[in-house]
Amino acid sequence: MIHTYRLAGFRHAAGPGLLKNHARVFDFATEILKQHRGTFFIKGPVFGNMDMMITCDPANINYILCKTFPNFGKGPGFKDIFAPLGDGIFIAESELWENQRRLSKSAINHAGFQEFVAAATWKKLETGLIRILEHFSDNRMAVDLQDLFKRFTFDCFCITLLGHDPASMSKDLPHLLYEKAFSIAEEAGLYRHLLPGVVLKTQKWLQIGREGKLSQAMEAIDEYLSFCISLKHDGHMNSNDPDLLTSCLKALAEKEANVISKKVLKDLMLNLIFAGKDTISATLSWLFWLLATNPAEEEKIRNEVVANSGEPGKWTFNTMDGLNKLIYLHGAVCEALRLFPAVAVQHKSPLKHDVLPSGHPIKANTRTFLIFYSMGRMESIWGEDCLEFKPGRWISEEGRIKVEPAYKFTAFNAGPRTCLGKDVSFLQMKTVAAAMISRFKIEVAEGHPVQPSESIILHMRRGLNVKVSKYA
Repeated sequence: MIHTYRLAGFRHAAGPGLLKNHARVFDFATEILKQHRGTFFIKGPVFGNMDMMITCDPANINYILCKTFPNFGKGPGFKDIFAPLGDGIFIAESELWENQRRLSKSAINHAGFQEFVAAATWKKLETGLIRILEHFSDNRMAVDLQDLFKRFTFDCFCITLLGHDPASMSKDLPHLLYEKAFSIAEEAGLYRHLLPGVVLKTQKWLQIGREGKLSQAMEAIDEYLSFCISLKHDGHMNSNDPDLLTSCLKALAEKEANVISKKVLKDLMLNLIFAGKDTISATLSWLFWLLATNPAEEEKIRNEVVANSGEPGKWTFNTMDGLNKLIYLHGAVCEALRLFPAVAVQHKSPLKHDVLPSGHPIKANTRTFLIFYSMGRMESIWGEDCLEFKPGRWISEEGRIKVEPAYKFTAFNAGPRTCLGKDVSFLQMKTVAAAMISRFKIEVAEGHPVQPSESIILHMRRGLNVKVSKYA
């Protein structure tokens, strides 16, 4: 049986209650998806353009992202929703997307770049995050760990992508408008999916509400990116600099002139910072919350890290081989991504009429939401223990990491748009986690509520207030 909900109008845009339950929209969608075998259709009012197909069925995910990729594009309303990201790689399609992906892939897959990322990550850990955590431990002060992770990843990605260190990770934790602006933009993105266009246009025209904040945020981000790019053009660029911006500028100058414009290059950098810094900071936040609430699993990981430390209690990054030995930690990161995928939902739209494997017919231009958050909570996909944090589910009897199909474990997307930075992301997350777990005990502050935020990136709504203590 195919299930259809009918929205009575904007005042009751709760047909299934998506707007009414916006504060817990992902959990609410999961409840409905569980009731209806992973897929349902919302029929909205004709004048509202609110028809939606919502699914977390792996067969549908595979069909949309892989098997019929050319038919499922971003859709006519996608560029309006994500207009702040310009023509960057996550918004672009066809030739413009292919050119940016080819340019980025060449630089990211270069061995020298991965070595640079590893070195920059470890340096920022030693001189920034670890010292700040020691400060809060020594002074017995609570700290918002999510905010620290956001600052840490922002600095790391600005260094590795732009060749500039904004130093938001310094001891006094400065308020940098362009760093905070990214979170404002993410929160506005989710509401752009749910609210009618007329509401968004009115807010933007009057410069009020989330749209007003978004305009100010994007202005701050644009100024920062322009500043970093201008440094390269003003003679501060060495062709041997290992950052991604230098690699792209060099490639464009040498052999790929006119492939993308300067504006698109800036949009590309913006997209890559969005994709990297916030997905990693969100995953680290959820990982440490899961470890704090599952002490037995935390102890297993700590024993593994200590066993592979050059100096007990002082794990340091030396080689990729050493990092690859942390199998149980790798499983824990996968579990955090399964339960709390940084990108909780993806938006698609078919170019022409189709029928999904679930049997649901879908008309051209129907807004289609792939709810990755719900996939990790489906017994039909992950078994009866799907809500439990079990890193061991990722480890084979031979002690190796199990590899799940990308359309089942969608943390890094699937099909032609699979994330280029998957390996770099694991490198950074495991390095941070191993360094912290070997040095600190992290406890969530008593009474602190932890809930997913209303954002495109699945941060915690009220941060992650913790108490930090050093191991002897």
